[in-house]
Amino acid sequence: MKIKDTNLNYTLNVVARWFVGLVFLFSSFTKGVDPLGTAFKVQEYMTAWSIGNMTFEWALPFANLLSVGLICAEFVVGVLLIFNAYRRLSAWGLALMMLFFTVTTLIDALTNKVTDCGCFGDAVKLTNWQTFWKNIVLDVPMVWILLTRNLRRKRRFERDGIVFISGIAVMLVFALYNINNEPVIDFRPWKVGNRMIEEHEAMNHLYMRNLATGEEVTVDYPNGGWNTVPEEYKDYSKWEITRSTSDDPFEIMAPGFAMMDLEGNDHSTELLPAEEGLMLVTIHHIEKVNDKGVRQVRLATRIAEENGLQIILLTSALPEEVQAWLYENQLEGLDYLFSDATAIETMMRGNPGFMFIKDATVVDKTRKVTNLKIEN
Repeated sequence: MKIKDTNLNYTLNVVARWFVGLVFLFSSFTKGVDPLGTAFKVQEYMTAWSIGNMTFEWALPFANLLSVGLICAEFVVGVLLIFNAYRRLSAWGLALMMLFFTVTTLIDALTNKVTDCGCFGDAVKLTNWQTFWKNIVLDVPMVWILLTRNLRRKRRFERDGIVFISGIAVMLVFALYNINNEPVIDFRPWKVGNRMIEEHEAMNHLYMRNLATGEEVTVDYPNGGWNTVPEEYKDYSKWEITRSTSDDPFEIMAPGFAMMDLEGNDHSTELLPAEEGLMLVTIHHIEKVNDKGVRQVRLATRIAEENGLQIILLTSALPEEVQAWLYENQLEGLDYLFSDATAIETMMRGNPGFMFIKDATVVDKTRKVTNLKIEN
């Protein structure tokens, strides 16, 4: 299908290129600021997906490489579209990527095997169906870009080559920096400055049954607010309490987070509000901690002791694995608690990572404990 080279058609081509290009730049930036988060999402896909009897878990060791490759490809396509460079390459590259994204997100929406595609990293969360329809919207200008890729095309190989190589170099350097450091912009709940516990009025709930009719009702009242309960329900000759519950007045502002002991008790609302401060050492995969990481943990215990701080190792490993690791590395005196690996990865990408929390507020976090800002 040949599109006439008119001012209107070319203007629509420009609008389409800029619209899709800006979306691709934003998407690649939100992933490039946290390539390890994107790698975790790639691993999730590899674990969840299969074709017949063929699985993709063999590719798990390449997750970081695939993450950086995807981010760079998306960024370069966005740059080429906006600068109108390598028009055939950018148009076909865009078409192939959108075909892959559209099919993938449709399967996600239908199966829900992966609940969040991570298209915009942690910056913007969309449901699977929202993500699919977002891709359908992008498919419309994509088709126009593909059909009009030859309109007023000029051969500018040197200029286009500079744009292409510069795009790859910029995003590659940016992504690699963020792999080796915590993200320069943190879109996660455990951002420095965020308060991690929200206090609210606790409610009590009485589940009552009428002795005469069998009617069941729920009576809610705040702590210390028994006087607000209607007098009718205080008549125990007519009503009996079948059970009662109370809300936790403290809400952790990170879904799925807990600090569990060996007996299954959660100590998060007890430890995080510490006014004197708490140092957390986070390890989401204890078997991957290298010698440098071990030395950092030892140094953290010494820094915590010198500053009179409580220090807790938070890990997703099994109890026997933690105890063996502590013994092997002469860290038997380090207290430890447990949390889900995904929750820990959300806190810190580093393995290990170091976080200082005071009065339930994240003061600082880093992969190198000597850089940790401690406020007494």
